[in-house]
Amino acid sequence: MVSTGPLSVRLDDDGMRRGVRALRRLDPSLGPWIDRIGPIRLPRATSHFRSLFRAILSQQLSNRAAKTICGRALALFESPARPHPEELLAIPDPALRAAGVSAQKVGYVRDLARSFVEGDVDPRRLSRMDDEGVIDALVGVKGVGRWTAEMFLIFSLRRPDVFSPRDLALVAGTRRLAGDAAASPARCGELAARWAPWRSVASLYLWRIAHWR
Repeated sequence: MVSTGPLSVRLDDDGMRRGVRALRRLDPSLGPWIDRIGPIRLPRATSHFRSLFRAILSQQLSNRAAKTICGRALALFESPARPHPEELLAIPDPALRAAGVSAQKVGYVRDLARSFVEGDVDPRRLSRMDDEGVIDALVGVKGVGRWTAEMFLIFSLRRPDVFSPRDLALVAGTRRLAGDAAASPARCGELAARWAPWRSVASLYLWRIAHWR
């Protein structure tokens, strides 16, 4: 569930502050949670290729295993902090497999690299697309589904109005906030409409709410 509105607002520090102020007005039930949790800052953005490369490698793995495998795979690049897709295409399959990348994911990350090299995924063009346009461009890459594309919108493009009813933790956080343990993912998506155009900011708090003790 994403916005198709203007792209002028980004989730920098000022955008986060604006979003929090707006959410307090839009949904008073969020206010006490915002006070309890405190300010949230997004982690530093990395290159679009690195972000999607890590997302693909991390699928269906524990956080610990994902961190280990991603670290080993990125160490194969000249600059792990800023890997280039052309480099990935030159890395032999056995080297990726030795880093712990499954055969299926080797195919996925190679398709990702080719999409960047051939221009099917163009970082500059992504920045100008609306949210649904970005999702349409990314789900054409093997191994990238809608959830991964939605996370890319929040954490890489810093879009302010994204909510993923496919995310189990977001559903759990929404249920807890609404006091409705039986709310379906679709119902949670409907409830999230009240937080537009700041659903990404709400999502950042809902992830914390889901795991708050």
